[in-house]
Amino acid sequence: MHWICPFFTRASFRSYHLSIRFSILRAFSSQPQNQVTEELVSQPLPHLRAAAGKENILKTPKGTKDFNPKQMAIRGKIFSTIISCFKRHGAVTIDTPVFELKDLLLENYGEESKLVYDLKDQGGEELSLRYDLTVPFARYLAMNKISNFKRYHIAKVYRRDNPVMTKGRYREFCQCDFDIAGQYDPMIPDAECLKVMHEILSALQVGDFLIKINDRRILNGIFKVCGVPDNKFETACSTLDKLGKVTWEEVKNEMVREKGISPDAADCIGEYVRLHGGVCLLKQLLQDPKLSQSQLAMEGLEDMKLLFEYLTLFGVIDQISLDLSLARGLDYYSGVIFEAVLLHQRDGHLKESLHIGSVAGGGRYDGLVATFDPKRRKVPCVGVSIGVERIFSIIEENTEMSRVKVRTAETQVLVAAAQKNFLAERMKLIAELWDAGIKAEILYKKNPKLLNQLQYCEETGIPIVVIVGQQELMDGVLTLRDVSTRKEVGDHQN
Repeated sequence: MHWICPFFTRASFRSYHLSIRFSILRAFSSQPQNQVTEELVSQPLPHLRAAAGKENILKTPKGTKDFNPKQMAIRGKIFSTIISCFKRHGAVTIDTPVFELKDLLLENYGEESKLVYDLKDQGGEELSLRYDLTVPFARYLAMNKISNFKRYHIAKVYRRDNPVMTKGRYREFCQCDFDIAGQYDPMIPDAECLKVMHEILSALQVGDFLIKINDRRILNGIFKVCGVPDNKFETACSTLDKLGKVTWEEVKNEMVREKGISPDAADCIGEYVRLHGGVCLLKQLLQDPKLSQSQLAMEGLEDMKLLFEYLTLFGVIDQISLDLSLARGLDYYSGVIFEAVLLHQRDGHLKESLHIGSVAGGGRYDGLVATFDPKRRKVPCVGVSIGVERIFSIIEENTEMSRVKVRTAETQVLVAAAQKNFLAERMKLIAELWDAGIKAEILYKKNPKLLNQLQYCEETGIPIVVIVGQQELMDGVLTLRDVSTRKEVGDHQN
C-alpha cells in the first residue's frame, strides 16, 4: 500500500501555534491494498403493512438488484481496470440518453426487438429504453455527422428478458463498450478490439478464457451453399446463436419446424457449424469446393486470414479460435464477430464453462450508421462490449471463496484524541489533512474513548491513527500509530 507524505503547517492547538510536519509512513508495503474491511451482513428484507392489512414485501423489481458497499468496491476495481485499458488505447468517452425514439431501436434488433422495453407516451413521442449502447452510438455518429471516432461508453441498458441472477443475467445491467468508427485498412481496428478484450480479461484475472471469432460473410456463404434463401439468413442466424445453450438437434428442429429451412439444408449447415480451430481450419475452408462458390464467404475467409496475422503480431493468437457456430443474433452485424467464454478444467482438459455464458462480445457493423443518416452515409464500425455483470459474479464468488476481505472505504488516517475535551484540536487537524488531499476521518463524538477509536480503525481498515493529547500539545508532538503493527512514532514540531 503506497502512502503519500504530505506536510502541514499553521495548525493551531488552543493557545499553541505549532508548525506541524505530519508524515504518513509507508506502513503497509507488504500488505495487499484490499486488506481489512468490515464484513457486511445481509439483512432480511423488511416488511411494510399496508392500510388494508396486507403484507407488502420491500424488494427490487425482477431482474434488478442493489449493490452494497463491499460489492461496489469490487465493481469499482473492475470499472477502473476496464476504463484504464480503454484510455490506454486512445478512446474518449460519451454519454447518451437512457431512452431513445422507439422506431430507431426496433428497426435494428431483428428478433431481439421483443426484448426492448417500451415507455408509456408522455409527451407525443414513442420511446423505449436502450437495449444496448451500439445503436445509440450509431445514432450519435449520424446525428453529429462524425466519420472517424474512437469512443468508450459505460452505462446501464435494459432488456425484457428472463433473468437468471446467479449467472449474471439481469433486466437492468451495465455495459462497457469500446468502438472504432471510420474507414481504415481491413482488420486493423478489428484486431485492436480483440486485443482490448484480451487485455481486460487477462487483467481482471477471471481465469482461463477463449475468444471465439467468425464472420457473418462466412456464415452467409455457408447458408447459401447449403440452400438457405437470403430472406431467411437473419432468422437462421438467430436460431444458430442458441447453439451452445442447447444441442445441435434442438437448433436443427427449430430451423426446420419454425424457420422453414429444409432438413437437407439444416444437415449441411450442421457439417460446417460444428467446425472450430485455427490456421489449419482456415486453410481447409479456403480450399473447400462448396464455399468457393460463395464470393462473400471467400472475402470473409481472406479477411480472417489477415486478422489471424495481426492477432499473432499482437501476441493474443493462443486464446483465439475460429468457430463457425458463432452467429451473434443481432441483425446489424455485417463482418467479423467475436465472443469470449470462460474455460474450466474437466478430465484434465480445459472446457467451456456453460454455467456463466459469454463474458464479452462484439463485431463489425458497417451499415448501421447509414440506417440513421438521411443521406445513407456509411461509416464502418467495429466494437467490443465487456459483460461486467457476469464478470462481477465470478469475481465476487472468487472473493468469497478465498475469504479475502475487501476494503469499502479509502480512509488513510483517523484523527484521534487520548483524553477528553480535544474535539477542537481534532477538527483543526483534520481540516488541514482534508485541505492537503489526505483521506481522513474523526469519530462523531466529543469525547470518544481511545480504545473505541482504535477499534474503529481495525474494523474499517484505516492504516494510520494520529493521536492528539495534552502531552503531545506540551511537547509539540503528534503521535502516529501504525494500526497493523501497533507501533507508535512521535512527529516533532519544526
